[in-house]
Amino acid sequence: MTVTLIGIAGGSGSGKTRLARELKDALGPERVTLVPFDAYYKDLRHLSLEERNEVNFDHPDSLDADLLGFQLDGLAAGLDVAIPVYNFADHRREDDLLILPATEIVIAEGILLFAFPELAERFDFRIFRQCDEPTRFARRLKRDVKERGRDESSVRRQFAESVAPMHDQFVEPSCSGVDRLVTQDEDLDTVVRELAESILSLSV
Repeated sequence: MTVTLIGIAGGSGSGKTRLARELKDALGPERVTLVPFDAYYKDLRHLSLEERNEVNFDHPDSLDADLLGFQLDGLAAGLDVAIPVYNFADHRREDDLLILPATEIVIAEGILLFAFPELAERFDFRIFRQCDEPTRFARRLKRDVKERGRDESSVRRQFAESVAPMHDQFVEPSCSGVDRLVTQDEDLDTVVRELAESILSLSV
């Protein structure tokens, strides 16, 4: 089986996860495996919760790029992989693992996916989702309060102290050299159709 690796990066709240999911649907869910880089945050259970709360989760050092690279290689070789399950409320990995099946198309998505050259070079097609800061913040605030049990003040503080600075330092520069830059004013349905055609042409 020939496997095509697709990477989607972009700032927190840029819409990259939605793009990945809609692209999977357009390509055919049975032929696509989604790999979230968010699952690869390093396990911090050895730290107290107070210490975990002080970690900069928007810096590349917070992520296990080596494990993701190893498992992308496994998927590219046609092997199922067992990825971590990350608990965002407690900032630690769960004991359980999630089995991802080997499929002909693998889509990995994450904020800092292209900030690691050794990861970026693995992809056959790289997409960057660009979005302005006010929109990204509004989406992040809604998600973190609703889905991750955060209070609004802590989300605002984290965005100002680490999310925005790390975006400027690591995320935005990583869009250089991508195959497709998707801006927020583009019609998403049209973008998905175009991307699906481009990706399918790679696997012919």
